[in-house]
Amino acid sequence: MAAMALITAANVVTRYLSNVSLAFTEEYSVALMVVVALLGTALATATGRHIRIGVLVDGLSPAHRRMAEAAAMVLTILCFGLLAWYGARLTWDEYRFEVLSNGLGHPNWIYTGWLPLLSLVVIARAAGRLARVLRGGEW
Repeated sequence: MAAMALITAANVVTRYLSNVSLAFTEEYSVALMVVVALLGTALATATGRHIRIGVLVDGLSPAHRRMAEAAAMVLTILCFGLLAWYGARLTWDEYRFEVLSNGLGHPNWIYTGWLPLLSLVVIARAAGRLARVLRGGEW
């Protein structure tokens, strides 16, 4: 998060003082934003702070609340499984076809490779939470 803030601040200051844009730094900002978002998702999933509809879940009995949490974890695993699968295919295609980034000309797979890797981290955290919920430890 600090790296994103520094890159963005440097871009704004440079543009303001010299009227020159450091547009190429946007590649790093976007890649870091994806990393931060997926790591935050993994953390929120593991600790049970993911998005849920409280009006529906809070009124349920503990057994039903546990079932709803387990269903949410299964759906999270499914969703991020698809994201990991298609993200890996995208990364492989970008590697195979030697796609370069627009601003810096780096291989694009370096940026897109984080998507399937961190999706697997989210899956692992959701699977751990699902196991704890099914054992009756958390909900």
